[in-house]
Amino acid sequence: MAKVVSSNWDVFLYLLAIILPPVSVFLKKGFKSEFWINICLTILGWIPGVIHAWYVISRSEGAM
Repeated sequence: MAKVVSSNWDVFLYLLAIILPPVSVFLKKGFKSEFWINICLTILGWIPGVIHAWYVISRSEGAM
């Protein structure tokens, strides 16, 4: 049986990452280092924050 690539929750997080990247990383990982890295990247520029958020969402196995 084929593995599901993304759940509905992940699709929601991808869309949320476009608007608020740190919030999507927080919902996926909590207050871990990825969240703080994303805060810094978003402050430096919106696009690096979005790219990092998408990376975190795609590399994570499950929410928190």
